[in-house]
Amino acid sequence: MSPRRRHRPEEEEEHPDERWMASYMDMVTVLMCMFIVLYAMSTVDQEKFAQLKSSLATGFGQVETATVDTAVGVVVPPEMVDDTETLEPDAVEAAAKEIEELTELKERIETGLEDRGMASHVRFEIDERGLTIRLVSSEMFFEPDRAALTADAVSVLDTIGPILAPTDYRVSVEGHTAQVRQLTDEALDWELSSSRAVNVLRYLSEPGGVDYTRLQAVGLGESRPLTGGTTAEELAMNRRVDIIVLSGESEQVRQLIPGLLEEQQAESG
Repeated sequence: MSPRRRHRPEEEEEHPDERWMASYMDMVTVLMCMFIVLYAMSTVDQEKFAQLKSSLATGFGQVETATVDTAVGVVVPPEMVDDTETLEPDAVEAAAKEIEELTELKERIETGLEDRGMASHVRFEIDERGLTIRLVSSEMFFEPDRAALTADAVSVLDTIGPILAPTDYRVSVEGHTAQVRQLTDEALDWELSSSRAVNVLRYLSEPGGVDYTRLQAVGLGESRPLTGGTTAEELAMNRRVDIIVLSGESEQVRQLIPGLLEEQQAESG
């Protein structure tokens, strides 16, 4: 019997395992798909890009157009938008009613001041804040560089207080001066304007009868001048105390008041 033939290692490797090629081909296929997707993403449809650009510009108000947007819906030209649609319900009516009530309050105070012979020393203004009662003759209402009320100031406040007391309006008393003095032992303009405003507030509350919870005092110094001049008359206009009957309406309603007042004045004039 001939001896058994032994297999050499070289003979066992004549047919190696080639399963690794399947994984390699899968990886190559995945890479090919990835590059195809990247190529597709890099190709821009110019027509669709232009539509998107126009749509975004229109949405941000940069381009006026009446064409159909790429999104669902139609772009409405700005001139076709009715501003009244954004107003609160009955906002115009509420503003007109507020003007009527403030005007009636103003006329009642004017009548009372006329009876006391003080009407010429008080100015009135109705705007978006409310009714401003302006004590413009500072020398008449306060002694120079002093915050104490004079007899004339008391007479005016005796008229204003009882008329404001039964209303529900909040009242802001704002003091103003004409110039900023140097830092000395004398009162600074900020302090002087604040002290005058506080003294007016106190008198409106007691004995004027206005509920103190509806009152506030503000010292503005020279920061809110009525005029920018330097004559004695112009400086006197800036030395004042404003009693502002604050409107309780919403900001949107109050913003309508100046326009409605102009229309009313134009119709009456």
